[in-house]
Amino acid sequence: MRQRDLRAVTLAPTVRTFLATEAGSAVVLLAATAAALVWANSPARDAYTALWHTPAGLYVGDLGIELDLQHWVNDLAMALFFAVVGLEINREATRGELRDPRAVAVPALGALGGLLVPVAVFLVLNVGTEAARGWGVVMSTDTAFLVGVLALFGPRCPDRLRLFLLTLAIVDDIGAILAMAVFYTDHVDLRALTVAAALVAALAVLRVRGVWRLAPYVVVGLALWVAVLASGVHATIAGVLVGLLVPTGLPHERRRAEVATRARRFLSEGGVDHEHAAEVAGRAAVPTGDRLQRALHPWSAYVVVPLFGLANAGVRLDPATLADAFGSRLTVGVAVALVVGNAVGITGAATLALRLGLGDLPGRVRWGHLLGGAVLAGIGFTISLFIAQLAFDDPVLLERAKIGVLTGSLVAAVAGSVLLRWLGERLPLCTPPRLPPTLPDLPWRSAG
Repeated sequence: MRQRDLRAVTLAPTVRTFLATEAGSAVVLLAATAAALVWANSPARDAYTALWHTPAGLYVGDLGIELDLQHWVNDLAMALFFAVVGLEINREATRGELRDPRAVAVPALGALGGLLVPVAVFLVLNVGTEAARGWGVVMSTDTAFLVGVLALFGPRCPDRLRLFLLTLAIVDDIGAILAMAVFYTDHVDLRALTVAAALVAALAVLRVRGVWRLAPYVVVGLALWVAVLASGVHATIAGVLVGLLVPTGLPHERRRAEVATRARRFLSEGGVDHEHAAEVAGRAAVPTGDRLQRALHPWSAYVVVPLFGLANAGVRLDPATLADAFGSRLTVGVAVALVVGNAVGITGAATLALRLGLGDLPGRVRWGHLLGGAVLAGIGFTISLFIAQLAFDDPVLLERAKIGVLTGSLVAAVAGSVLLRWLGERLPLCTPPRLPPTLPDLPWRSAG
């Protein structure tokens, strides 16, 4: 394989770690989702509802925040999840795949198709109804489930396809986050929003000044979460802003050399204090965003996202509820938009980008893999359920939307897995292209 092709399909260690964590998260999230469904359909279902509606608060004197447990998960814990999303977008834009216009053009336009076409399909099926407000439910692909299903049931050697789908999911998340911030905010407190803007400016100053310690970003980030919560904008946007503003670029070469020299001097002098100083100097040589992501990502993947699934996936699945849901345009619209909308939108937009010569598919990924990945991208679990909570106050509509998300995601996972496994046997991603030999075929070579 040519050297350019090798570079195009080799994943950076940070990307491999991110994908491995997401794949593990999918298993835990699936278990938590199953537990929520069993609990919500058991004789103890009233206890499930009562638990997540239990109020809890934090108070300092007369000031405090009180939310029920479900909102603590959805507003605070999920801010960590969105911070990790922001950090991944930040890192990819700074020194990853999003830097190269040709590498990002096909998945980015595919993601745009995967945003617009599902919304169009949903609105066609729900135009003129109160369910139309839930159009944002069908916009996002669940990265954890996508990566997890690809690892468990996808073709052999899926790194080339993972790279394409990860870039697509990142651009897709950007669109979903913007939709949440702009279209799913009802009331805004301008004073709190002004405070939030000042804190965002403080984060930007920290970044510009090259502050590498995590503590200032964490403190300002917590204050930003409180301000955004008070402003009426959904508090998880604070997590996204922190992730986007923490520096993820590699330190300047001269600074890295200085840090290495200082660390060696500290270690040669010996002593506990010097060892601690060397450790601090070593951390200064690692991008702040990488250190924050390494600290947050396991918590987000193995605690926050499964906890979100446990708190939000518990819907009634008795015959009467299912009959009502599948007889509604809302449930059918969500399911069809996730499966058909993503398959058509992503494949069509990405194919257009390829036809126009705007970019290339990485490595040996072919059009068939693109189609299978587009079907798999219809898994819209975490952010889809999250937006459903924002879109619907009516519990009946919310339940119908959740059943649509679960149904569409299940169909997309099964259909995408079967299609990719079938295509993987016929369009292998592992076999390199045959190149002309650099030496003539000699008789003893052909005999061997």
